[in-house]
Amino acid sequence: MVPSAVTTLVLATGNQHKARELAALLSPLRLRLVSLADFPAVRPVVERGTTPADNARQKACGYARQLAQWVLADDTALHVDALCGAPGVRSARYAGPHATMAENRAKLLADLTDVPDPHRTARFVCHLAVANPTGQIVVEAAGVCPGHIRRTPATGEYGFGYDTLFEVAACGQTLAELAPDMTAAVGHRGHAMRALLTRWR
Repeated sequence: MVPSAVTTLVLATGNQHKARELAALLSPLRLRLVSLADFPAVRPVVERGTTPADNARQKACGYARQLAQWVLADDTALHVDALCGAPGVRSARYAGPHATMAENRAKLLADLTDVPDPHRTARFVCHLAVANPTGQIVVEAAGVCPGHIRRTPATGEYGFGYDTLFEVAACGQTLAELAPDMTAAVGHRGHAMRALLTRWR
């Protein structure tokens, strides 16, 4: 069971889109959910991990200790097979430490220019970690969404980051084209969250 002492859960992100997606997935818990945007004085936790699991744990523990709150952190990486798993944990800064997502997408497409369509396979990996107010990890889980990288971005009203380029193997559409309920069903965060909720309960 989720400990009865948990009434509020901090989502360790300032990204509004990600916060909304996580909040929808967490709705069965009926907790009060807030994000880092509600704590303007919080100090950013530096991510030094070599895997999404490392980074999710670092963020969950670091923010939990700072805020003395229960914290859920996620870290997501895009692994492209033809690039030996890149961009991986550097997904958010693939084109440089201060790169925009448009620059990251442009670099990804450039790096895959000569890769034939059958070899543009990829997968999103999401790792979730929950820490208690003392900074101890109490539950964690991971989810994977296989697919491939399109040559041109899709026009879709949903998603963010690499979602316009990532076509989900299960449905033949990009994450940017899928409505939130479908993304929750087939996406990496949805798979990770269902595993997390099962373990936490």
